[in-house]
Amino acid sequence: MQSVAETKRRIMESLSKEEIEQALTSLNGWAHDDDKVCKKFEFNDFKEAMGFIVKVGFEAEALGHHPNLYNVYNQVTIGLQTHDAGNKVTSKDIELAKAIESIL
Repeated sequence: MQSVAETKRRIMESLSKEEIEQALTSLNGWAHDDDKVCKKFEFNDFKEAMGFIVKVGFEAEALGHHPNLYNVYNQVTIGLQTHDAGNKVTSKDIELAKAIESIL
């Protein structure tokens, strides 16, 4: 049985480029760029974009993992990387990307 420290270390290990690309095959529109998985979302207006950001915030807080968010009017760009893993992509980022997709 793995200790809590071993489990945390494994979760914080960065994924290889191949692992990231494989994970992204099930995440429509997400890309791997500059040590992040990212996606740009477009909505009808600012109000819809802000509503989406609030929902993302609840999902992120529930997972204890927080995205980089950028908003301009009706567009929201999300970048995911694990700060505790040297700003690399880990399984936590993929998990949050899947949670974000589930709220659309």
